[in-house]
Amino acid sequence: MSKKVFISADHGMAIICFLQSDVVPTLLEAGVEVVILTDDETKDRIAQRFGDLALSGGSSDVRDPQAKRLIFEGLRLKEANKFATTFQPRLQWLLVYLRRVGGSWRINTEAMDSHIWEVWVENSWKFRLGIWIPAALAILVLRTFAFARKFLVRMQNRFIPRPNLYADLFASHQPDLVIASTAGWRLDRYLLREATLHNVPTMAAIVGWDNPSSYSIPGASMDYATCWSQLQKDELIYGSDWDPERVHIGGIPSYDGYFRKEWLLSKEDYFKLYGLDHNYKLISYACSFVHFAPNYPNVEALAKLVSSDALAEPSQLLIRLHPSHFQDKPKIFAEERERIFALEKQYPNVHVVKPVALGGSLGYYGGEDMDEKSSMMAHSDVLVTVYSTMVVETAVHDTPIVAAVIDVPGGWNKPKKYSLSLKKIGNWPTHQRFREAKAGRIAGSEKELCEVINLYLKNPSLDAAERRKFIEEEITFTDATSGKRTAEYILKILENSNR
Repeated sequence: MSKKVFISADHGMAIICFLQSDVVPTLLEAGVEVVILTDDETKDRIAQRFGDLALSGGSSDVRDPQAKRLIFEGLRLKEANKFATTFQPRLQWLLVYLRRVGGSWRINTEAMDSHIWEVWVENSWKFRLGIWIPAALAILVLRTFAFARKFLVRMQNRFIPRPNLYADLFASHQPDLVIASTAGWRLDRYLLREATLHNVPTMAAIVGWDNPSSYSIPGASMDYATCWSQLQKDELIYGSDWDPERVHIGGIPSYDGYFRKEWLLSKEDYFKLYGLDHNYKLISYACSFVHFAPNYPNVEALAKLVSSDALAEPSQLLIRLHPSHFQDKPKIFAEERERIFALEKQYPNVHVVKPVALGGSLGYYGGEDMDEKSSMMAHSDVLVTVYSTMVVETAVHDTPIVAAVIDVPGGWNKPKKYSLSLKKIGNWPTHQRFREAKAGRIAGSEKELCEVINLYLKNPSLDAAERRKFIEEEITFTDATSGKRTAEYILKILENSNR
């Protein structure tokens, strides 16, 4: 097939989805030329790491031009961000805000509602009167009428950097399809909007579990989507008016490696990595939702539990920090990180893991530590988190899951910092589905946390059937074929393309 595609990999999750799965290799094997657009600072490093995929097309000689069908280009994210923050920035911000929270009433809007109140709390009265209240009226219209949502997309399409940021890439490569890991919900919106100027079809390959319900309206005109499940497809159709015929259910390619156990370290090697004791049960905590509420109460409660005789078995705690803990601003995230490191010094059987940084704008989302992440979930006796995507990933590993929602009064207790009760976060669409599926247990206090962990320590197979059903509903395919299914859909679109 003599076709070419652009793939926007502006996030570590996109790197995993496209390059650490069967998606790109399947496209290359079909004769498609693939241009990966990614972070400029790490582009060469990524090209070096994944360049061998180009040989999957049949050539064994790297000097063979046919072996160079995988090309890496810079995504120019700094320039895109500069345009977003310097060219009519208030209007661009408002349009992003409206599409972020303007999804239809026909889906669960709890996650979007939380963002509305976050913006209210974290801005001045002048802003509230001048922007928020008129925006609230616009949100009512957007959530009620499909024509308003479609008009918003057209309004956004007007904001394209001039001169065009990617004009030279479109001219030199002439792609037949532009694929992104979101529907223009990130800075990829400028690439997708520019694609429409060149009459190039666009596709969103959804990589985030909560993306369709949390971000909803596209940030650019989109032609196709491939998503995880019927649940996500319904959110796209009913929340932001996608044509059902153009939304494909392909599963989530990023998880194929979990099912194949290709990232899994042996328990011996994994325990040696962190000096863990084979005579102790392993309780892991994956930090999440630092943006809305502190994780520290959950972590501290677990540290005390494993350091006492309250649990049914002698246990040790492994804490995986969240990428947001390494942001420079706001300082509260870094402060929580240091408090967690202090717990590691205080308790001998508490260990802290930090995600591996790829660098550049990809930060700590580079997908560099899939072996550590997979092994943590597989070798833990119980994994505790809030309601992060790791509840799905852990269910894939058939490890018992606890959602800890221990609130601290006042949340962050910082001026102009919005806090949301972890218990209320449970009403968000994906979190609600986890609870209703009974794929894990919920703990709202240290006492409840102790009780549910002990249930799983005594009976590791508890809720196993519910975990299996949960992943079947959320990711559809559990046979490690999602990468091929997604690539085959892309090939089908390319075959039908008139370009």
